[in-house]
Amino acid sequence: MTKLISKRSIKAGLPPGSLVHLGDNVPGRASITVINYDENDFKLNKANTAQECLSYIDPSMITWVNVDGVGDAEVIETIGRYFGLHPLLLEDVMNTDQRPKMEDYDDHLFIVVKMLLLGNGGRVVTDQVSFVLGERYIISFQERQSDLFNSVEARLNNNKWRIRKMGADYLVYSLIDVIVDNYFVILEKLGENIEVLETELVSSPKQEILRSIQTLKRDLIFLRKSVWPLREVVSGLERGESNLIAGTSRIYLRDVFDHTVHAIDTVETFRDMLSGMLDIYLSSASNRLNEVMKVLTIIATIFIPLTFIVGFYGMNFKYMPETQSVLGYPAVVLLMALVALGMVRYFRRKKWF
Repeated sequence: MTKLISKRSIKAGLPPGSLVHLGDNVPGRASITVINYDENDFKLNKANTAQECLSYIDPSMITWVNVDGVGDAEVIETIGRYFGLHPLLLEDVMNTDQRPKMEDYDDHLFIVVKMLLLGNGGRVVTDQVSFVLGERYIISFQERQSDLFNSVEARLNNNKWRIRKMGADYLVYSLIDVIVDNYFVILEKLGENIEVLETELVSSPKQEILRSIQTLKRDLIFLRKSVWPLREVVSGLERGESNLIAGTSRIYLRDVFDHTVHAIDTVETFRDMLSGMLDIYLSSASNRLNEVMKVLTIIATIFIPLTFIVGFYGMNFKYMPETQSVLGYPAVVLLMALVALGMVRYFRRKKWF
C-alpha cells in the first residue's frame, strides 16, 4: 500500500512522502495570482488589489485567477462582479464549512473540494478550495495559502506539457488531480503512524497508545468527510452534460475518479485497522487485569489454610496440649510452610501460574 501511495505523490509533482506547507496569510487579506497562458505564451502576475488583478486578465488567453484567503469580502465581490458570479456562489466561497459539491450555472461551473494538509503536531487540517470554471477562465479560492498548486504552475510555465495545449477544463482537472493525489501523501503519513502504533501495541500496550488511536480515528473521520462527497463531484463532472467540460478532459476526470475510489478504500482499510487495534488494546488490558487478578487470587488461596491454622491455634483455651509443648510453635510454623509449599507445587502442576 505504501508503494502505491508513493506513486501518487510522485504523480502529483511531489517527492515521495513530502508534505504540503501552509502559508502565513495575514487574516482578512487575500493574495492574488493571475496567470494567462496559451500554447505559445505564459504570463504570471501578482496582484495586491482586486482592481489590479482585473487589469492583468487577458481575454485572448486562458486565465487562471488564484485567490489565497477568503476573508476579504471586497476582493471576492469585485472578482465576482467582473465574471458575473451569483451572490449565493460568492457566499459559499466565503463560508468554508461547505460540503464538497458541484453546481452548474450554465455559463460556469462552481466546484467545492477539500484540501487536506498536515498542521502542527501532525494533525490533519482541512482547507476548502472553491473553483469557478468558465469557458476560458478558472478562478480558484483557497482558504489558506499553500504550495500545493506550485507543481501545476511549473507545468504551465513549460510549453512541453499537455496542459498548455488544452483548455480551462483541463486546468481544473489538473488542480483537482493534485488535491486528490495529495490525499495519498496524507494517507501515507497516517499509514506510517499506524504501523508504529501496531509495533508499540504488541510490545507494550499503554494508555498513551489508546489516545493516539483515538486521535488517528478523528483524523480519518476528517478524511472520510472530504473524500466520500468528492467522488460524487468528480463523477458529476465526468458524466455531466455541461459544454464547459470537453470530451478529451472527461477521460482524465475518470482517472481522478479512480484515484478517489482508491483513497476511499484506503481510508476504510485504515479505519478497520484502527478498530482492530482498539480491540487488541482492550483485550490486552483485560488480559493484563486477569493476570493481576490471578496472582492475587493464588496468594489469597495460599493464605486461606494458613489463616485457618493460625486461627485454630489462636484459640485461648487452657487445656490445648500443643500450647504446652516446647516444640509446638516450631511444629505449627513447619506445618504452615509445608501447606504453602504443597499448594504452590499443586498450582504449578496445574499450570495456573
